[in-house]
Amino acid sequence: MYKPRRDDRRLAHRRFPAPARGRTFRIPAVGADVVLVGYFSAKQKDFETVMASAATTLAAHGAQVVAQIVQRRGVSDGGARKMGLPYSSRTLLTYGKVREVALRCEETDAAAVVFTTPLTGRQRRTLTAMLGRPATSISDVLTAG
Repeated sequence: MYKPRRDDRRLAHRRFPAPARGRTFRIPAVGADVVLVGYFSAKQKDFETVMASAATTLAAHGAQVVAQIVQRRGVSDGGARKMGLPYSSRTLLTYGKVREVALRCEETDAAAVVFTTPLTGRQRRTLTAMLGRPATSISDVLTAG
């Protein structure tokens, strides 16, 4: 007998409302609070400079960086062994780091989350749904400005 398949209730298979496609994120208003997130490998030693530069760029575009979070990959022995494996193609970050970003967004009442690395459309939609606020990359902010 054919039995219809039930809707899968797992987060990975849920359909989230997609933001308008083709639109880039614009900082909602002058002085909008944003959380800046950086994703760096252990080989990149100047990540603090990149984060400071991104914060300065966002400030020039009218945003106020209220928190900075860094995900470093391959720093520990266990992380170095897993460098060839992706963290999560859906979120770019580990799930613990996504929870940390979400908590920081709630604490600071941030309007958006800006990543220093480019995000795919799927990552952007997934992170926006998980964090409850727009997630975008700094390159999208610069092209929209």
